[in-house]
Amino acid sequence: MPIPIQALILAAFEPDASPIPGELRHFIDRAALNETIPFPAGYRPLRLNRERGILGCVTGVGAPRAAASVMALGLDPRFDLAQASILITGVAGIDPNRGSLASVVLPQFVVDGDLCHEIDAREIPPDWPDGFVPIGKSTPYEQPVAQRFNDDDCILFALNSARVAQAFQALEALELQDTPAIARRRALFSPAETAHRPPAILRGDELASSTFWHGRLLGERASRWVQYQSSNRATYAITTMEDAGILHSLQLLANADKVDWNRVLIVRAAANFDRPRNGLAAAQSLAETRVATDSAYLPALENAWRAGHRIIQTLSSPR
Repeated sequence: MPIPIQALILAAFEPDASPIPGELRHFIDRAALNETIPFPAGYRPLRLNRERGILGCVTGVGAPRAAASVMALGLDPRFDLAQASILITGVAGIDPNRGSLASVVLPQFVVDGDLCHEIDAREIPPDWPDGFVPIGKSTPYEQPVAQRFNDDDCILFALNSARVAQAFQALEALELQDTPAIARRRALFSPAETAHRPPAILRGDELASSTFWHGRLLGERASRWVQYQSSNRATYAITTMEDAGILHSLQLLANADKVDWNRVLIVRAAANFDRPRNGLAAAQSLAETRVATDSAYLPALENAWRAGHRIIQTLSSPR
């Protein structure tokens, strides 16, 4: 008989043996995911708290690995995920115009940033804002927005708005970790009215791209692309690598009644800003951006855990 799962935690990376935790470590340790289950069709073995019905899956970094792992899990006959609350969690880069380091963001919209035409930046026509052109178009942001592949390009994903609102309400009074090191780091960025704030629970939307991009101009492109692909319904706040792939698999699994799309949530915490601090060039900034050792990395993991745990407690069906 399949194991009924009440909460499924999806995280991209978790080192096999490292003193530095990955995105699933706090859930493994604090939610007592003590049972290790072989998962040969996926990226890493699964972790399970059988009594509470909480399952953890490390998907692998990047959309292809993540999509493959999630699809394999959804079709695995050992588990019943039909009633599971599904939580995609981990770290992200954040636009300093939208929030500060270690903040937790709950997106409703996720936009794929990879599926497009692209021209090398050195060859962009002078009147173009950037070199990214929608599939099937001739110029950036050409109207009308159109989907070419059976009316579904899988570029825009919309989570259940009521579910996201429920989660945001559940987290409003949540205490987040802040540190003097983060405060010193965020003070180097602008604008002060958003970048210098302590960590907060935020609403905002996501660009998902397997390319780890960085810089002010690409950040501005992210904002335009999210706005364009969502027909002005979404506002860019964070960037991640896996979520378009994960969501595409979950969408197909929902079509097959394997999961409930309305129970899917994303909780991402900002480990770094998506662009340079004041006075630094993009290449210099990228060279000093080492997410796993950045001052905000560990607090971001802590805050993602606090938010994710609260959501599991509040929104998951009791066993």
